[in-house]
Amino acid sequence: MGSMFRSEEVSLVQLFLPTAAAYTCVSQLGELGLVEFRDLNASVSAFQRRFVGDVRRCEELEKTFTFLQEEVQRAGLALPPPEAGLPAPPPRDLLRVQEETDRLAQELRDVRGNEQALRAQLHKLQLQAAVLGQGASLAATSTDGPSERTPLIQPPKGPHQDLRVNFVAGAVEPHKAAALERLLWRACRGFLVASFRETEQPLADPVTGEPATWMTFLISYWGEQIGQKIRKTTDCFHCHVFPFEEQEEARRAALQQLQQQSQELREVLGESERFLSQVLGRVQRLLPPWQVQIRKMKAVYLALNQCSVSATYKCLIAEAWCATRDLPAVQQALHDSSSEAGVSAVVHRIPSRDMPPTLVRTTRFTASFQAIVDAYGVGRYQEVNPAPYTIVTFPFLFAVMFGDVGHGLLMFLFALAMVLAEDRPAVRAAKNEIWQTFFGGRYLLLLMGLFSVYTGFVYNECFSRATVIFPSGWSVAAMANQSGWSDDFLANHPLLSLDPNVTGVFLGPYPFGIDPIWSLAVNHLSFLNSFKMKMSVILGVTHMAFGVVLGVFNHIHFGEWHRLALETLPELVFLLGLFGYLVFMVVYKWLRISAAGAAAAPSILIHFINMFLFARSPTNRPLFPGQEAVQSALVVLALATVPVLLLGTPLFLRWSHRRHLRRTLQLQEEAKTGLLDSADASVAGWGSDEEKAGYPGDHEEAKFVLSEVFMHQAIHTIEFCLGCISNTASYLRLWALSLAHAQLSEVLWAMVMRLGLGLGLGLGREMGVAAVVLVPVFAAFAVLTVAILLVMEGLSAFLHALRLHWVEFQNKFYSGTGYKLKPFTFAVEDQ
Repeated sequence: MGSMFRSEEVSLVQLFLPTAAAYTCVSQLGELGLVEFRDLNASVSAFQRRFVGDVRRCEELEKTFTFLQEEVQRAGLALPPPEAGLPAPPPRDLLRVQEETDRLAQELRDVRGNEQALRAQLHKLQLQAAVLGQGASLAATSTDGPSERTPLIQPPKGPHQDLRVNFVAGAVEPHKAAALERLLWRACRGFLVASFRETEQPLADPVTGEPATWMTFLISYWGEQIGQKIRKTTDCFHCHVFPFEEQEEARRAALQQLQQQSQELREVLGESERFLSQVLGRVQRLLPPWQVQIRKMKAVYLALNQCSVSATYKCLIAEAWCATRDLPAVQQALHDSSSEAGVSAVVHRIPSRDMPPTLVRTTRFTASFQAIVDAYGVGRYQEVNPAPYTIVTFPFLFAVMFGDVGHGLLMFLFALAMVLAEDRPAVRAAKNEIWQTFFGGRYLLLLMGLFSVYTGFVYNECFSRATVIFPSGWSVAAMANQSGWSDDFLANHPLLSLDPNVTGVFLGPYPFGIDPIWSLAVNHLSFLNSFKMKMSVILGVTHMAFGVVLGVFNHIHFGEWHRLALETLPELVFLLGLFGYLVFMVVYKWLRISAAGAAAAPSILIHFINMFLFARSPTNRPLFPGQEAVQSALVVLALATVPVLLLGTPLFLRWSHRRHLRRTLQLQEEAKTGLLDSADASVAGWGSDEEKAGYPGDHEEAKFVLSEVFMHQAIHTIEFCLGCISNTASYLRLWALSLAHAQLSEVLWAMVMRLGLGLGLGLGREMGVAAVVLVPVFAAFAVLTVAILLVMEGLSAFLHALRLHWVEFQNKFYSGTGYKLKPFTFAVEDQ
């Protein structure tokens, strides 16, 4: 059977790889992505394996690559995407790549270090220039006059007239200036004059490059002790202190010298940045292919670490899972890769007692549906895959709850736009998680929208409004003509009834879907409740019965023929005998009860309750002759299947186990008798170890425990019998959510569009006025439709459809206890 309907056949293969060509062979297998290696060194520590040194070298290179990539991003650059199809480099190229990488990293470190030192020096010169500029402006201010030669502080008189005025100038961060000023005043007891001022222009930070303002200060004082306190205080605040000349000419000369040095430093910085851009350009060109190649090389060495070494150390032995259909391609790839070594690699299948992994190949279209199934659990090896049937049933059950032509069309167009743009790189490269979720399920959304349009036509709803595609099957004129409705009658009866028994009133069923005249009826909701509730039961029983039938293919494929008679048949009898009969009564009543007998039509619900009570209701006439006998027989038959379902499989397995055990003992007795009768010397070689060991099958037979089998079967029986009741009721969510969606659409139309239309017509009869009023109304209607009815209601219907497939459908035949085949591939490394 095809891969979509059942997982592919997977074989365990043993690979003999020549030591000289092992790296090339594994690299080629990584390019193909067809095999999953098994770890033959599970008991060996990762630090004691053969190629651990090569793996470490690759990891060290990856750390260096991370440093180079961060430097490129720090410079505001981006790495170009690597070329497609880059092969894993030969092992001899690892040393060359490592040397070039280390050289580039060292050049970047040196250039960055020099640039950092130059920027710090330039920043210091700029601060010193700002301090000298502040000192010059302070020196220019004097109380006696505008003379620049007037001293800042008048010389003291008295015994301290020989003391000399000293200056301390520097810069401090703005948030420290206030604390510094207070501490200086308290420490020096006010024997100083301090002036703080912000720099006129912000200076670039040497580390971050961000502009920042600084506070420059100029402190004048007398005495050496005061000077020592000031210097210690500024050191504690990590202030930049610079020499300050008292003479104006000296300050101007120092300022000019600082400007010249700053200009020279800017030129040197420019040269450093040009050299840095050259180095980063080489990194941009070389780093992307190196990253891909080293990741591939590391993956190859990790795969080689899972191989064992032959006794002669001439080849490596590997075991891998591979799809049987891919074995010729694997053999050809290994032959081509090992041809240069002179000895060809060998591939052959080996038996395995382990359950093989599950391999289901998917396409763009089937990937999202397979993901829904795998989210429940990966199927067992070659178990029936529910994904092909989910392609139809999931969108359909979603559409039953979401049926609306307008809403379905919007969802279909949104998904169609994603499908048409799926090959554009910008669409695939989008990093938004919500967009990636929608884009990954674009084909699922496409079918959900398409099926919603279909069920919308069945419900005859388009944004909660009925559409008239075909002529109605009801005639109001015929009812008016034959009933004699007068003007007085119409005035006194706001609600009019259409009697289908009157000739010409009911002309026949609507060609497709629900007749639009029902949207005008006051019993519209009651009619839809009855219709959708019965439709939900029919769909639910059909869906569950289909799941039970799919289990037949599992039993046939795995050779479990006894389960057909002891499990599948009782399950079908129990399900269809009770709830299949309920579906039969619904369909039978639809077909047999006409409009003339609708008033006396029997109640299906009462009949179904009486079926389990083995009773009858005198006021509820039977649907067909002999209904009571049929119902009683079905209940008895359904109850009779419960012990068969509970005890049949455990007893059969016990009988089969005993028969196989007797046959094994008989073979052992025959073998012992033959050995005793023989005069061969090999009799002495049969020791107690062989007798204790027995045959290989003994250990497997000892695993059979009747209590465990019976307990498992009891759980399955209770779950199925009770599940048939609860699961059938669970399908009523189709009715509930469909009704809720329709009512929300009706409320949104009535509260927004209907009020907007009435407001527009009330403000003026002119078309222009009404159009201006309807623009915001329609905008609000569109936003609420998308936010509530498409997103919220769509998500709700999606989750309920998911539950119906996982719990009500898949548990009838699908165990989901397998594990995926995860081939060794370089596809992820190339991205």
